Amino acid sequence: MEKPKQEDKSDKGKRSLHTKTEQIKLLEDELKNTKYNKRTQGAVGILKAKIAKLREDEEKRSSSGKKGEGYTVRKSGDGTAILIGFPSVGKSTLLNALTNAESKTASYAFTTLTCIPGTLQYNSAKIQILDVPGILRGAARGLGRGKEVISVVRNADLVIFIVDVFDIKQLEVLKKELYDANMRVNERKPDVKLKKDSKGGIRVASTVKLTQLDDKTIKAVMTEMKMNNATIVIREDITVDQLIDCIEDNKKYIPAIVVLNKIDMVDSAALEKVKKHIGECIPVSAEKGENIDLLKEEIFTKLDFLRIYMKEVGQKPDLDVPLIMKTGCTIKMVCEKIHKDFVPRFKFAKIWGKSAKFPGQKLMLEHVLRDGDIIELHLR
Repeated sequence: MEKPKQEDKSDKGKRSLHTKTEQIKLLEDELKNTKYNKRTQGAVGILKAKIAKLREDEEKRSSSGKKGEGYTVRKSGDGTAILIGFPSVGKSTLLNALTNAESKTASYAFTTLTCIPGTLQYNSAKIQILDVPGILRGAARGLGRGKEVISVVRNADLVIFIVDVFDIKQLEVLKKELYDANMRVNERKPDVKLKKDSKGGIRVASTVKLTQLDDKTIKAVMTEMKMNNATIVIREDITVDQLIDCIEDNKKYIPAIVVLNKIDMVDSAALEKVKKHIGECIPVSAEKGENIDLLKEEIFTKLDFLRIYMKEVGQKPDLDVPLIMKTGCTIKMVCEKIHKDFVPRFKFAKIWGKSAKFPGQKLMLEHVLRDGDIIELHLR
């Protein structure tokens, strides 16, 4: 008797992945056809939780396979911004306009094949700008070199979306690709505390009125995502999508700027119409150099830099070359940036500026500094 043909494991894996993809598509279609209201709130939440869980499983399966060649990019300077856009949108030309890089440019697609860094020097800050290959719809799933590009985005401090003035629909595609790759653009992490328990079921507490979720929906979503015993404390009015993000806890929250390129090729009336449709953006011509200084200022602002001025004991402060730090930095962070031995040798610091109650106030390591502060370190 002939033995039954043994099933190839790789074929089984492919069929399983295909099935999950089909399930996601069916659930997404159902979600589109479900009108959201108070009555359907729970059903919508469960649908979204199911989709999130299937995508997570799909991502785990995909990442367990052979990894493709990626980019090795060493972060440098005070912050890193990355240029994201479709092929032939003008990223390389913009990089050259912003920095001292010499990125190859041409009028056809896919000119940039590697990650090209440049340095923008502005307001005493050194900002690394990265030009990566253009991405298209499907990049988050690995189309083209999408996964390699997105891995670089996750390590950046700022995203600069480059959109062609003649094709502003590109922006929604770019945002969706980053969203599907677990990045949340121009959002902050919700104020939610989630703690797994060994028993006791799901306990929900909130310090604010929740207008978009109720306890039943929260518990249903958490159960769907295999979190059956946990305590969740919600301190702001979140959506079901934000709840799922908090449960998954794998999201990158990153600021972004939208740059509308090639404005030299349209008249002012057409430009105003496009700007009204696209929303907040910086219109530039990378080719002609229009509004590049405005973009530099916005990059500096979005990176949330502080300028801290150093002062030696008995000397005047050096107001020409500030130390560039990030908003929320402490005296300890300044010490760590200057020299590894400064924290153990620290006695106190004197501060002049907005963060001090009076000029020359003595303060300790955990004190939070503000832009323009002058700091005098006293060491053992």
